[in-house]
Amino acid sequence: MIRSIQGAVLALTSSLMLAAAPAASAASMQPQYPSKPIRLVVPFSAGSATDILARILGSKMAEGGSYQVIVDNRPGAGGTVGATGVAKAAPDGYTLILVSVGHAINATLYPKLGYDTVKDFAPVSLVASVPNVLVVNAASKYKSVRDVVAAAKATPGALNFDSAGSGSSTHLSGEMFKMQAGIDITHIPYKGTGEALTDVMAGRGDMMFAPTVSAMPFVRQGKLRALAVTTPKRASALPDIPTVAESGFPAYAFDSWFGVLAPAGTPREIVDALNAEIGKALSSPDVRERLAAQGAEPRRSSPQEFAAYIQAEIGKLAPVVRQSGVRAGE
Repeated sequence: MIRSIQGAVLALTSSLMLAAAPAASAASMQPQYPSKPIRLVVPFSAGSATDILARILGSKMAEGGSYQVIVDNRPGAGGTVGATGVAKAAPDGYTLILVSVGHAINATLYPKLGYDTVKDFAPVSLVASVPNVLVVNAASKYKSVRDVVAAAKATPGALNFDSAGSGSSTHLSGEMFKMQAGIDITHIPYKGTGEALTDVMAGRGDMMFAPTVSAMPFVRQGKLRALAVTTPKRASALPDIPTVAESGFPAYAFDSWFGVLAPAGTPREIVDALNAEIGKALSSPDVRERLAAQGAEPRRSSPQEFAAYIQAEIGKLAPVVRQSGVRAGE
């Protein structure tokens, strides 16, 4: 009887080993991530600040040669076209998106989106901060933020500020300034940063809250005068220029941030691996130098920190969007 039991146990063990073998073999054949090119969607056109940062980051991440990062421009509807596509992509780590502060603005700006700003994405990491800078024509009589505020209060509605378009960070940073300074200045939307800055330099626009990446060359050439930056701390690219907070409005803080998202459901180990790669890229001296040349500052975070930050930004910017009265598509 003992022999028959032993024989049964051996037979059962053998059958279990044979059943487990294919699964183990299949698992061992799974390709190591990443095993093919990663697509990094930029929801804006080539040459935009988002595009420039994506190419700096992507080229560094792929520098080892084990995989490629392909930048894919999908502009349209304030970045929502690209975001919609990524929200619906397979959560396998091979489709990512580099979003800007506009991602948080759009949550309130658009009454209907093709995705949920929070639930449909897995935050990977913040990447960079690009301060906006309040600029005027180099020949302007305004030498400081206080000069602008005094003039605006003396003649309400007479001054104007240009932006890259309604609902953009260049628009909302101006609207936040209006709210906190208690002034009435007229918003003039353009179809891009370049056109808006051209009119400020020509004297047709009074001022603009422009991205440092776009304004710095003209400030250095003496075509624009920088009055203040929008971030809580001074920009390393413009260390002599005060913040709006330092200029009499301590509660003012507008940060044009950028960060990487993956589709919701992307495995945690892949998100963590991407976070580590982004952190490695941002810590390299050549990337930091290239970012600094664009007026950007590296800003890595954990996935959890980025998730909390997005939620906070949505809450902070929602009342600014509502009070401005801006509507999607204007």
